[in-house]
Amino acid sequence: QVQLVESGGGLVQAGGSLRLSCSTSVVPLAHYTIGWFRQAPGKEREGLSCISSSDGSTYYTDSVKGRFTISRDNAKNTVNLQMDSLKPEDTAVYYCAVGKTMICRVVSQDYDHWGQGTQVTVSS
Repeated sequence: QVQLVESGGGLVQAGGSLRLSCSTSVVPLAHYTIGWFRQAPGKEREGLSCISSSDGSTYYTDSVKGRFTISRDNAKNTVNLQMDSLKPEDTAVYYCAVGKTMICRVVSQDYDHWGQGTQVTVSS
């Protein structure tokens, strides 16, 4: 059973930055497509970004394109999400998940083994 742990969340002012990390001690994350999602109160889960296990290609949803950057640190066995120019509407619980295939899409059904999430709060 793969257990993912998200870290790096917190409270930040609008325009600030946070760096989220997704880690596990069970499997090498480099072997898997990893996705980042978020869910704000009263809203559906939103897919944000993913990085493919096959060629390292990445995808970003329009709402975070140009502000968020996904990357791997294989030495630390983490997948990171650098979040810049944060906005109050970015406030949510952020989750990482392991993809079932090599395909990089931010569709929840493509993923299993979800982490518990980390809270990100952006104040105006």
